Amino acid sequence: MHIPGCLTTETDLLAFDRALEAALAPAADYDVSKWLYVPNTYQEYRYLLGTRGERPLLCIGVNPSTAVPGGLDNTLKSVERVALHNGFDSFIMCNVYAQRATRPKDMERELNPRLHRENLAAFAYALSLSPAPAVWAAWGNIIEQRKYLPLCVRDMAEMGRRYGAKWYTAGARSRRGHPHHPLYLRKDSLLDPFDVEAYCAALAD
Repeated sequence: MHIPGCLTTETDLLAFDRALEAALAPAADYDVSKWLYVPNTYQEYRYLLGTRGERPLLCIGVNPSTAVPGGLDNTLKSVERVALHNGFDSFIMCNVYAQRATRPKDMERELNPRLHRENLAAFAYALSLSPAPAVWAAWGNIIEQRKYLPLCVRDMAEMGRRYGAKWYTAGARSRRGHPHHPLYLRKDSLLDPFDVEAYCAALAD
């Protein structure tokens, strides 16, 4: 379990570009030809974690927990199974907010604008890895935990629009239209088209 040790404003926050540069260099504890892990060391935040391939599925959860290369948690194991079942050769886990917290109720109360900005840069990079990016919205009802999370989702939707992303969900959506969280999904779950623009409009109401 990861309980935040401090606010992200109190950490030595790496800009995404710098963190990516380090993550692309050889690492002692994992194979960089198989894994994308940014930052490449365990921090109070995580921008990206996934496998490398020609056709990645980008999955967006609310926030990261403890997963690392070769040590996926149950949520990311489910993400990988669903990605492979739907014809993708890899997955990249992105998040609405990059602060590590196993329990979303432990997330910081106020948005760190710098962390959000760098997280958007990470999402843009992930989108750029495919000529036709596929994005799986998978944040569940947890999106209601903090007032700043819907704002982050809208910014990610705008970023996805710039890259021509197609959006999907898997599993039943909630009564309020939130996409299903990956945990406990069947491994043969299929992706369904998701109108992220309509969803974001409803979030704003």
